[in-house]
Amino acid sequence: MNNIADAQKKYALILGIILGILGVWGFFSTNVLGIFLMTTWLNILHLVGAVIGIYIGTKGQGGGYNKLIGWVGVILGVLGLILLQLDLAVAVLYLVIGVVSLIVGYAMKK
Repeated sequence: MNNIADAQKKYALILGIILGILGVWGFFSTNVLGIFLMTTWLNILHLVGAVIGIYIGTKGQGGGYNKLIGWVGVILGVLGLILLQLDLAVAVLYLVIGVVSLIVGYAMKK
């Protein structure tokens, strides 16, 4: 396996673990780290992203996941700011995850 594919998988795995932590933590406290206001739906979304990211990071190819999670993050971040009225910190978090994931997904080429 080449270094780019390894980096894609590592990013997917790390992001999956972070999303998993956010998802589980959100079920125990609606205010994660004193910054992010979580809902049950957001926790479920994080856990789904976590399971897929961890699987892809260990078994699959990370590029597709990173691009998908990037677009989902950007869309949720923008919609969260405009329509969904998500907590500002959560919307910004999604935008940051989205942009970084898109950079990783598209900038790292074989």
